[in-house]
Amino acid sequence: MQTVNFTRMEDGTREDYEFLDRMEDEYKSGLPERIINALRKLEHSLAGYRISRLEHCLQGATRAHRAGESDEMIVAILLHDIGDELATYSHSEMAAAILRPFVSEKLYWIVKHHGVFQMYYYAHHCGGDRNCREIYRDHVWYQDAIDFCHNYDQNCFDPDYDSESLEFFVPILRRVMSQPSFDDAEQLARYGASGSNVSA
Repeated sequence: MQTVNFTRMEDGTREDYEFLDRMEDEYKSGLPERIINALRKLEHSLAGYRISRLEHCLQGATRAHRAGESDEMIVAILLHDIGDELATYSHSEMAAAILRPFVSEKLYWIVKHHGVFQMYYYAHHCGGDRNCREIYRDHVWYQDAIDFCHNYDQNCFDPDYDSESLEFFVPILRRVMSQPSFDDAEQLARYGASGSNVSA
């Protein structure tokens, strides 16, 4: 297998980095398949609910599809809990980071904060503050986040709901994730090193 010659990045040549760019482009093209495989793993993740985490995501995406939501919204709902396995304490942020190059800033923000908004439905039963979402009361997308959780998250634990299969959503996911909505230079300009461009 061809590799670069350097062991320190400062020693890399133009040829090295052009080669790595080609390798990275090839790797990026496989992202939809890696996402699909990660979703399949949700079939055997967090237990205790009457349905699997995968079925929860499929149920939300199915409801969104049947309600006529956009492809971006459907994919955002499909992936909103994909971080459960590795980001147990920050799954919303992980899902949002995966979606960020492919969806609107509005959907990115909603997914990033959906965990806080979802707490409205259960936190008071566990000694928490169900109204912690109120810290975002003045945010332009506050109501949109409430609607996201109410319509496509909190109500998606029904074992009798006739969800579409993961295979049904694969073409939609591939369409949305086939091309970032901005190039790398624009991403750096918009988000910078901090990785944040939307205020709370």
